[in-house]
Amino acid sequence: MLKNDREQTLARTALDLMSECGVAPTPENFELFYLHAGGGNAAVSQIIAKTLAEKKPFAPELLQDLRARVHSDVPAMEQVGDNMNSVITGVLSRLSDAGRDAGEYSSALSAASGALGSDRSPADMRQLMSTLLTATRQMEKRTKSLEQELHKSSTKVHELRSTLDNVRKETLIDPLTRIGNRKAFDAALAAAVKHAESGEPVSLLICDIDHFKKFNDTWGHQTGDQVLRVVAGCLSENIKGRDTAARYGGEEFGLVLRGATLEGAILVAEQIRQSVEGHRLVKKSTGEVLGTMTISIGVAQFGDHEKAELVVRRADACLYGAKHNGRNLVIAENDPRMAAATVNAA
Repeated sequence: MLKNDREQTLARTALDLMSECGVAPTPENFELFYLHAGGGNAAVSQIIAKTLAEKKPFAPELLQDLRARVHSDVPAMEQVGDNMNSVITGVLSRLSDAGRDAGEYSSALSAASGALGSDRSPADMRQLMSTLLTATRQMEKRTKSLEQELHKSSTKVHELRSTLDNVRKETLIDPLTRIGNRKAFDAALAAAVKHAESGEPVSLLICDIDHFKKFNDTWGHQTGDQVLRVVAGCLSENIKGRDTAARYGGEEFGLVLRGATLEGAILVAEQIRQSVEGHRLVKKSTGEVLGTMTISIGVAQFGDHEKAELVVRRADACLYGAKHNGRNLVIAENDPRMAAATVNAA
């Protein structure tokens, strides 16, 4: 599906959902539901999906909270960063204190060394040794304290790093389908360009659920959400660990397949198509079979030193070709039907 078509579909989905939920069609509210439809904000989408699932009303207070989340100036990642900076500042301060303590101890040792070179009485020597012993014990105490503080800081840094990793991962996950979101997809595309430049074959799949709007219109958005989750599961089941499956926007998905030639990517796409077609959509409350789902897929391979936008455009054109030729199809850029489409377009 082309960019303008995709945006129009998301806009219609957002407006339909707002109407269904009795939400006033203001620009601010439209922004929230458009983000939810396209998976553009994980936190907002998660709350909207939960509210829909629990059949709760979208009260003004809830909508205001969602708008605040969209425009928040201190996201979770920045909060973790601030905590990390605080820990680092504390460590630097303790190291500065330790440096000063070491300097004082070094001065005490130098003074004692100079005193040892002079004639000293036994009483003076005892006093000198007592001074050195006191300084040494103080230094040992300060060193032990520093070790404890550094250990605590190290543990805290480890915890913060783990939290930061979790936050980063969560920002890359679509809350509804639990696969990658648009941000994860864009990152995978950027990495794919580099892999392709190094000589590794990389292919792209753009997928779209056929007649998705019909599911929403006929059985409601909760059933539509179930369809999205089923399709996302089919994608995840048919890719390898280093591949990326993501919700590209609305009912569209993107897959970046590392190490896959065009022919290999076509096989994966066909497996996904068959997997989706083989599922039956069942209404959980009654067990009623609502029907089957199908998916159309466009396939393209990254060329040497080729921009990701061009590959996406080719895969998108192939997806459009699959839709035009009856849906529930896989069409790749080397398909004769794409050559015919190009001639007709010319």
